[in-house]
Amino acid sequence: MNILDDLKLQYKLGGIAMRVIYWNVACFAISLVFFYQYSGGGFAYPDWLALSSDPNVFMFKPWTFLTYAFFHSSFFHLLFNMMVLNFASNLFLTFFTQKQYLGLYILGAVFSGVVFSLSFYFLDMPGIIVGASAAIMAILVAVTAYQPLMGVRLLLIGNVKLWHITAVILVLDLMQFRLENTGGHISHLAGALFGFIFIKLLQNGTDLSIIVSRTLDFFTNLFKKSPKTPFTKVHKNYQKPTEKVTSRIVTKDKTQQQIDEILDKISQSGYDCLTKEEKEFLFKAGK
Repeated sequence: MNILDDLKLQYKLGGIAMRVIYWNVACFAISLVFFYQYSGGGFAYPDWLALSSDPNVFMFKPWTFLTYAFFHSSFFHLLFNMMVLNFASNLFLTFFTQKQYLGLYILGAVFSGVVFSLSFYFLDMPGIIVGASAAIMAILVAVTAYQPLMGVRLLLIGNVKLWHITAVILVLDLMQFRLENTGGHISHLAGALFGFIFIKLLQNGTDLSIIVSRTLDFFTNLFKKSPKTPFTKVHKNYQKPTEKVTSRIVTKDKTQQQIDEILDKISQSGYDCLTKEEKEFLFKAGK
């Protein structure tokens, strides 16, 4: 199995969190080709991708309230965000579903984008932002609000409470609020606020992620062609099932059992612990 097949398998089996990371990395790779200014050493994102605080721009390009959350201003910006996203995602998906995860990521990004645009507009501070930080903060604060006393083991530090980590990140945002990247810090704090609101509403029985799930289902069904089933005459078969059919069922059960055992191994020790034979088996089974 080559590297490309390995990446495809991780994307297929990694769940929504892994896919969101892949989407961010893919967008960064695309931006390197089309938007990086090698002469100036920076990105020049167009206003139909980055989120602008100018109403004349964002009112006619409303999709930028989401697209900005998949692009980044530098490699280290992307790297740090993906590390925190991976950390927060593993914790969040311990308690909540993948649909709730995707819904929170999208809604957190949109809410933070709206707060940024309105804040900069009323402060008369024109600017644009890119980055997944706001959506990541929404996920991190949401799981922290749900399980603040969860123990987390950090390298070189040891065991700490989850709320300690989140509090440090929020304090750093507040300390740098007026120093640099004011728009970014506004969106980070807005994402944190939305994550807190999301989890409190969820605990009271209101799941905001349904908005995203139903919207995605609507567009999926809209563009999905319903298969036309030709009329077939049904014949009743009163013969006893042959031994051959039973054999196929047993084979299928054994294959599924082997898949389940490998997936359990991934959940306990990670994908990298699989042997070459197990990776090839999963890849063939996923086709």
